[in-house]
Amino acid sequence: MMKPFGPILRSGTTSRSWILLLLVLAYPLAAFAAEAPAGEIDWLRLLMGLFGGLAMFLFGMEQMSDGLKGAAGDTLKDILARLTRNRFMGALTGAFVTAVLNSSSVTTVLVVGFISAGFMTLAQSVGVIMGANIGSTFTAQIIAFNVTQYALIMVAIGFYFLFAGRQEKTRYYGAMIMGLGLVFYGMGVMGDAMKPLRTYEPFIELMTRMENPLLGILVGAVFTGLVQSSAATTGIAIVMATEGLISLPAGIALAFGANIGTCVTALLAAIGKPVDAQRAAAVHTLFNIAGVLVWILFIPLLVDIVVAISPASPDLSGKARMAAEVPRQIANAHTIFNVANTLLFIGFTTGFARLVERLVPEKAPEEKIIVKPKYLDAAVIEVPSVALERVRFELGHMGEIITGMMTAVQQAWVERDRVALEAVLKMDDKVDILHEAILEYLGEIRREMLTDRQSHEFQALMGATVNLEGLADVIESELVGLGKRVIERDLRADETTQILFRELADKVTRAVQQVVRSIRDSDEQAAADVIAVKDDIRRLADEALVRQSQRIGVAETRNIELIRLEFEILDNLRRIYTLAKRIAKDFVPEEVAEKA
Repeated sequence: MMKPFGPILRSGTTSRSWILLLLVLAYPLAAFAAEAPAGEIDWLRLLMGLFGGLAMFLFGMEQMSDGLKGAAGDTLKDILARLTRNRFMGALTGAFVTAVLNSSSVTTVLVVGFISAGFMTLAQSVGVIMGANIGSTFTAQIIAFNVTQYALIMVAIGFYFLFAGRQEKTRYYGAMIMGLGLVFYGMGVMGDAMKPLRTYEPFIELMTRMENPLLGILVGAVFTGLVQSSAATTGIAIVMATEGLISLPAGIALAFGANIGTCVTALLAAIGKPVDAQRAAAVHTLFNIAGVLVWILFIPLLVDIVVAISPASPDLSGKARMAAEVPRQIANAHTIFNVANTLLFIGFTTGFARLVERLVPEKAPEEKIIVKPKYLDAAVIEVPSVALERVRFELGHMGEIITGMMTAVQQAWVERDRVALEAVLKMDDKVDILHEAILEYLGEIRREMLTDRQSHEFQALMGATVNLEGLADVIESELVGLGKRVIERDLRADETTQILFRELADKVTRAVQQVVRSIRDSDEQAAADVIAVKDDIRRLADEALVRQSQRIGVAETRNIELIRLEFEILDNLRRIYTLAKRIAKDFVPEEVAEKA
């Protein structure tokens, strides 16, 4: 459940935690910069004002993004999963999700999860990644409105909703409004800090050099790689434009560089990750670089197009006119550039996918690692709805191993195979590794800001993790040992008893398979089926008990031992079903769970 200032106080949300320290400096630094003596530049105050404003700007974007993500709730993952089959819908979906997340890199990471889960092919993901670049221009368009004079009003309104709002969504909207206000206020602080540079000839000369596309692209790429935010680079370019410090060609070059620099985040996130993650990062990088290379010679044409479609201020002249026109022109150029690239390359999504598959081939499996998580990715923890979905996928991965254990034990009993029983023990080692990894991942998610629905889902997944591991322990510590004793003593039940126990074991195995499906796919019907089979389980268990009670009166000493072992097997099969049913109750409507 969201609490006031939850987005501000929680840890692990952003790689730019240093902005919190700089944030407290922002207000006095703005005053220092404004008080600089005419004709002189106090570099210490200027830099403090610049970085303090940048801190507030970045922090505001984080707040705005957190509010948008919270308000969107679980719809983000649903949209990505359902609307990406067609490449054009994929591009629109990527644009929308990136506009909400304020990060094309995070969208790329989310796409990797769907590829790994088999919900999306690499070719389908290319359209989403292309669309993500369009979504990344959303922030620049907002910034270009330059309503700095209303920034504190927005902060105050957002603060009020964040603290006084009774409903969760109201508080999320408050976080979003306050974050937007901080973005504009940070822009104002940076703008005030840079005012002395208007008459500083070396800086003016440097900005003139930025009109050289190669230099502008290089500076934009390096700065974006350092702060890991293309929106920050474009935002600073717009701030400088509002002060008349930068021309449109230079602003476009910086925006181009930002498109390349933002790939650094995706590439860093892909290091050491599965091949799907590396391929998605490679698609992002190739597309962005190709787009810049296509347009680098046509910057003058782009300038003409943007000037023609953007608002003009003919009543102004000189730097005043630049300050009025260029900010919106840079934002429009950024959007046109990314939309045009998407339209240009959207027809080649399959070709991109094939090229990347060649550049990033499949890796040989690592023999020393018996198992590792397939879906848990730290990069998506800041989007809890998606992170919880990853936990579902990983529990599905763990569940597949557990159902394999159940099947292997049954087969080993029938074939009287000790080697197969020993293999089950190794499978349990895999379950233990995944169990520990999932719990650690859930611990990271718990530090995030969760809605009521997400908190409920978190508790259900936590319970499922613990109970699935307990279920695997019953197989490993009880059924395997009992199977070994039956084989060692060459104990054999009569055909009627074998059929009865086989039917019961099949029912229990089916229940485990269904409960794993209910977790992985959010399938309420599968969970309900687990609960519905309880009468069949009880009937078969009762029949087995009756059968044993009939045999025990006439059994020889040797058969007494067999019957005792059968009692233990029966008890452990019922324990396994009880654990499966306990999990299923958390994944069905409350009225169904109450009847279980």
